Amino acid sequence: MTHPDSPAETLPCSARGCRAPARWALRWNNPRLHRPERRKTWLACDTHRPFLGDFLGARGFLREVAPMAESPTLEG
Repeated sequence: MTHPDSPAETLPCSARGCRAPARWALRWNNPRLHRPERRKTWLACDTHRPFLGDFLGARGFLREVAPMAESPTLEG
């Protein structure tokens, strides 16, 4: 979740235990639970981007990966 007063560069990776700065936004939804247009976002550092993407992709949830600065789900 983004706080309006904190810069996006300080947000950590969503991988468990990782505190590295996030660089990527993995936008996803679970079609069994979410409307087709709904997007949730996991943040990833360069190291965890493939792991988190593979996890979501194997379940058919991953919709797009974008540089964090370009993610519309992180805009205020």
